[in-house]
Amino acid sequence: MTHPLKGANRLKLGVFSANADGGLAITDVPERWKAGWDDNLSAAQIADRAGLEFFLPIARWAGFGGKNQVREWSFETFTWAAALAASTQQIGLFMTVHVPLVHPLYAAKAMATVDHVSHGRAGLNIVCGWNPKEFAMFGTPLVEKGYDQAAEWIEIIERAYASEEPFDFDGSYYKLKGAVSRPASLQSPRPVTMNAAFGGPGRDFAAAHCDYLFTTFTEIEAAGSHVEDIRARADKAGRDVGVYTVCHVVCRETQAEADAYYERYAVALADHAAVDIHMAGKKEFSQSHDAAAYDRYRKRFAGGAGSYPLVGTPEKIVEDMASISAKGYAGIALSFVNYTQELPYFCDRVLPLLRQAGLRQ
Repeated sequence: MTHPLKGANRLKLGVFSANADGGLAITDVPERWKAGWDDNLSAAQIADRAGLEFFLPIARWAGFGGKNQVREWSFETFTWAAALAASTQQIGLFMTVHVPLVHPLYAAKAMATVDHVSHGRAGLNIVCGWNPKEFAMFGTPLVEKGYDQAAEWIEIIERAYASEEPFDFDGSYYKLKGAVSRPASLQSPRPVTMNAAFGGPGRDFAAAHCDYLFTTFTEIEAAGSHVEDIRARADKAGRDVGVYTVCHVVCRETQAEADAYYERYAVALADHAAVDIHMAGKKEFSQSHDAAAYDRYRKRFAGGAGSYPLVGTPEKIVEDMASISAKGYAGIALSFVNYTQELPYFCDRVLPLLRQAGLRQ
C-alpha cells in the first residue's frame, strides 16, 4: 500500500505525543491525558477511522518534574507502534528514536517488524537528543555532532535492507563486521523518515536523509521562511523534503469557550514547576524554537510544548490551517489536552470544513 503521508490530501494531519503523560500539555486539570494503553488504542482508532494520516509519538525517558512528573510515564515507541499497527487499518504509525541510544541494526529489525505488521504503514522520526538528564540515565553523553552520527546510523539501516550479503561498515561512530538484517522493510529503501530540527546541522541532515522535516514557528505570517529554508537546503542535496509543523488544539463551539478553556489549562491550572523545568532545558540544550518564543510564549509551552496554538471554533481553526498550508506546509501534527475526549469533535466538525476548503479529499 502507499504510505498515508504520500496520499492525495493537500494538508496531512496526525496526532502527536499521545504515548506520553500529558501529551504536549503541562497542566493539572483533572481531565489531563494520563496516556494509559487503552486510551492510546482508542485515540489511534478514532484517528484511523477519521482518515488522519499519522500517529506520532515522542521519545521520553525522564520527566520534567512538577506536581505530576510530566512525561515521565511514556510508552516505548517501537513496541507501541507495533501494537497499534495490529489494531488499525490505514493510519501511518511512527517510531521516535534517539539515535545515540539505539543501535542501528536493532532499529532496522524493529522498524521492519512494524512495517510488516502494518503492511507498509511504518515511519521513523529520527532525533539525536537534547536532554542531558535522560542521556545520563544510560551513561551516555550527548554527542557533540549528533547529526553526523545520525547520517551513519541511517546509512547502516538502508544498507542492511538493501544488501544481499553481510557487509562491513567502518565509520566514525559505528564499526560493524558482517552486518545483516532480515526481513527488510516493505517500504524501499526504508520506511518514511522525518526529523524535527530547527538548527542548521539538523536541517542539513533532514535535507540529505529524510522525507519530511517538522519545524515550529511563532507566528503564521512568518512561517513561510522555515519552508523556504528547508527547500533551499533540500535543493542543494538534490532532494524533495516535505515540511510539517506541530500545533496544540482547543476546538469549541464558540471562541469565548475555547479561549476560556485555554486560559484554564495553560495558565490557571498549568503545572508551573514543570513548565519552568521544560522551558529552561529546551532553551539551554535544544534548538527547537525561535529564541523569542521562550520570553514571549510561556502559555504556549504549558499549552503544547511551545507549538503554535489552534484555539477557537471549527471555522477559525480551519482558517488558521488554511493559512499554514498556504505558507507551504504539507501537514500538521496535533495535540490535545485529552485526545479521546476531543478528537471525535475535531474530526466531526473540522474535517468536513477542510474538505470544503479543498485541503482534504
